[in-house]
Parts: sequence; C-alpha cells; structure tokens
Amino acid sequence: MLIHVPSVERLIEAFRRLPGIGKRTAERLALHVLSAPAELAETLSDAVRDARSRITTCDICGNLTEANPCTICADERRDHSVVCVVERPAGAMAIEKGGTYRGVYHVLHGVLNPLEGIGPAELKIEGLLERVRRGGVREVIVATNTTAEGETTALYLSKQVSALNVAVTRIAHGVPMGGGLEYTDDQTLQRALEGRTRL
Repeated sequence: MLIHVPSVERLIEAFRRLPGIGKRTAERLALHVLSAPAELAETLSDAVRDARSRITTCDICGNLTEANPCTICADERRDHSVVCVVERPAGAMAIEKGGTYRGVYHVLHGVLNPLEGIGPAELKIEGLLERVRRGGVREVIVATNTTAEGETTALYLSKQVSALNVAVTRIAHGVPMGGGLEYTDDQTLQRALEGRTRL
C-alpha cells in the first residue's frame, strides 16, 4: 500500500467525494486506476472532461442534456400535459429505463431541507410553477423519495400546484416485485396497503 504519498491521497480523497463511495472503495478505485494501463486513466479523464464541457441543464425541465431543450422536452410524441417531478436527474433516468412513461419531467435538483438552508428558492420549483401557469399541463406527478425531506417537498408542491387548478398525484410506494412481505419495513407496508387498487 502506498502510504503518505500526497498524489495518491489526493486521488483517494477525490473518489471519496463521490456519493456512495466509502474510504475502502475509494482506495480500491484509486489503486485500480494507478495499476491499470495508462490508457484507462486517460480514457476516464477524457470522458469526465468531455462530459463536463458538453453537459448543461435543459431550460425547460432542468434535466441534464447536451442539447437545449433536451430530447424529451423537444419530443412532440411525448405527452407534455403530464409532468413528472423528480429530485435529481437520476430519478428521471430510472423512470425512463422502465420504458412506459410517456410524459415529460421536471428536475428539482434537491429537496426542501430547512436544516441545511434549502428552501423553495434554492430548488427549481418556480420553473415548475411557471410551466403550469403557462397552461397545457393537466397533471403533475410528484416522484420525490419517501424520506422526510422528500415528503415535505411533495406536500409543498401539492399545495402550490393544486392552487393553480392542476391535478397533483403521487407515485405509489409499496412492496417491490419479487420482494417478500416479511422483509418489508413497516412504513412501506403501510403505504402499500393505503395505495392498494382493485384487481
């Protein structure tokens, strides 16, 4: 192990700043990059630099894109009257992978969190409300996470959008496909029961 080598420690710290990467994973990634052929490190570096220079946020929905507006907002085959609100671009990506949603998105780039000083002004909420005010939107689907902050954000959005006479719905939360009830937490089971539908 390379101990107290400043350049290696900087590389490890850079990996640690990524979400979901702990100290050991950061060390493994750093050592892998250092022991792999130089082309791997160059390819990784070029890909990061290229993405950072090309990617911007869509002026309409706030999603990450190379073109402005993004391909989803520009697609006339999508249902622009249905807007799905997600916390971050990863939420839109996850829904798109399902291949069934045909509406458009609005990315907030976070959630309300007063303890960290994140209020409505720090998020892209006004952009959503402006889209609704312009007309043509009949439903806003709130797809924030089921954290305390996600629920607070959902409630806030519901009040704001409902005041504009547009339907607000919340995505269902429940037991995942293939998941057993005995392994499901109490809150998820409660939401699954509350959101039940007729067969």
